[in-house]
Amino acid sequence: MKQTFGYKAKARQFFVVLLPIFITQLSLMATGFFNTVMAGHISQQDLAGVAVGVNLFMPFFGSFLGIISGLTPTISQLYGAGKQEKIGFIVKQGFYWAFALGVGFVSLGWLAVPYILPLLNLEPKVEYITSHYLMFLSLGIIPIFISSVLRNFIDAHGYTRLTMCVTMCTVPTNITLNYIFMYGLFGLPAFGGIGAGIGSAVTLTLNLVLNIIVVSRMHPFKDYHVFRHLPGIHLAEWKKQLGVGIPIGATMFCEQSIFGAVGLFMTAYGTAIVAAHQAAMNFTTIVYMVPLAVSMTLTILVGYEVGAKRLADARQYIKLSRYLTFFSVGTLALLLTQFRDEIAALYTSSTEVQPILAGFLIYAVFMQFADSINAPLQGALRGFKDVHVTFMLAVLSFWIIGLPMGWGLAKYTDMGPYGYWIGLIAGIVIGAVCLEVRLRQVQKKYL
Repeated sequence: MKQTFGYKAKARQFFVVLLPIFITQLSLMATGFFNTVMAGHISQQDLAGVAVGVNLFMPFFGSFLGIISGLTPTISQLYGAGKQEKIGFIVKQGFYWAFALGVGFVSLGWLAVPYILPLLNLEPKVEYITSHYLMFLSLGIIPIFISSVLRNFIDAHGYTRLTMCVTMCTVPTNITLNYIFMYGLFGLPAFGGIGAGIGSAVTLTLNLVLNIIVVSRMHPFKDYHVFRHLPGIHLAEWKKQLGVGIPIGATMFCEQSIFGAVGLFMTAYGTAIVAAHQAAMNFTTIVYMVPLAVSMTLTILVGYEVGAKRLADARQYIKLSRYLTFFSVGTLALLLTQFRDEIAALYTSSTEVQPILAGFLIYAVFMQFADSINAPLQGALRGFKDVHVTFMLAVLSFWIIGLPMGWGLAKYTDMGPYGYWIGLIAGIVIGAVCLEVRLRQVQKKYL
């Protein structure tokens, strides 16, 4: 990254950072997309089993990765301020606390899942698929947490193309392995939905290996020598980094857990509704990669400009992001509306699930417009390292307003499961309004 002058130069640098992030995130989501499609064409039970597993797993997994992502604004601000000598130490300490987070995450899952699943009243086959999918997936958690430290280290320098290349190597491998284990090729038994967990665990470990190779051999990262002369544990540095990372992770938990909670509430409506809802959320998540990529790009670029004390440049990047997300999401939403039946048929061959899924996809259009406002604002605030208020606003908009509204509409009106989608959309819109107010307050502090 470098200082730029004028909107044209900023747009060029914005897209240089953005496009690899977008391709990376889209590739990661492609794994979930193909897992869902493959499970949906095995049976409703396999699709539902993977769906419940994802809804239990993703809120916690995303929030823990969010904690690690607190390294991005810290490193990008140091890089912008020309303080590279501090970056290596921060990364090395990140290895320690990311490993500790991984051990805690896996331990929590192994202890809690056997007690949670019986409470959901799932079909026995669905419960079996869910539990074993999560068990195998957990084997890749510690490797991907350590790999995330390296990814944030690379991205914070603006070299997002490197993480894109790593992802482009691992995603096809993941899809291939999942297909092999799910359908039972080369003499292996067909594990069904459980096979997605096995293939993903192998791929998460491969991701770590590739990131180690990049950081060890490529400039400028090899100059930091992050794998040499590892220092002792420095709890004061842990506290400082976790002070940034935990609010980010907590915010992500509020966002992702509400989607997970809604997915679990859907179990009350039967396997077909669970399967349709999960497929719709999976496709919505793919479309969400546009605002998410913009959000991550803003965190890097705003952090870099704030570290260099160039607030006007940071504001210009934020303005660029607004135009990009509205245009891109609007185009995708129009396509989604026109081809919702074809998308539903792609996900499942069940004539019972397809019309329900097509109905959910209509609500997905409105959700994407709300996300196109919300996500870039979060990225900008993280670039300023303003994370605590963002967390409180997430609690307000999602858990105090969004989920209760959705539950009320589902329970006391004839909207049924669609009421939850309306509640989610309302929560995102309210959150966006609050984030806009907060961003203006933060910018005034730097004047």
